[in-house]
Amino acid sequence: MTLALILLGLGLALVLAEVFIPSFGVLSFLAAASIIGSVIAAFQEDTGTGVNFLLAVALLLPVTLVVAFKLLPQSPFGKRYTLGGLSFQSTAATDARDLDLVGQEGEVLTPLRPAGYARIGGRRVDVVSRGESIGIGEPVRVLEVVGNRVVVVRSEPGGDHGGEPASQA
Repeated sequence: MTLALILLGLGLALVLAEVFIPSFGVLSFLAAASIIGSVIAAFQEDTGTGVNFLLAVALLLPVTLVVAFKLLPQSPFGKRYTLGGLSFQSTAATDARDLDLVGQEGEVLTPLRPAGYARIGGRRVDVVSRGESIGIGEPVRVLEVVGNRVVVVRSEPGGDHGGEPASQA
């Protein structure tokens, strides 16, 4: 029984090690061999002991994997090879020139269905409408800048500012 317990503990430790140390399956193979060996050793001891070891493996192996994957992001290896939960909004680049575009008017260069290009403030800007299709040459006004998205709405010639008031994001 001592051999079976040692092999089971070794197998579970190797499963943990495989999660943290990339061995391309070598540690997984050794873990599987160790766990299977522990069950065989337990069955040689007694049938009831063997069944108990099978149940223990069925319960402990998933628990070990869940714990390992919960600990992985906090480990030095995990911190180096995972993204760390950054959201798109916190990492999206906002050009300072784009923030100055809020409230400015321009002209559509390509059809906005809903994304395309417009000339605003004398430069070509990648813009997106709020879902509406806007044709080439139509006047638009910058409603907001969110991350790297410049949101525009159709504006009437002569300065009628339909849509919502301009705000910076």
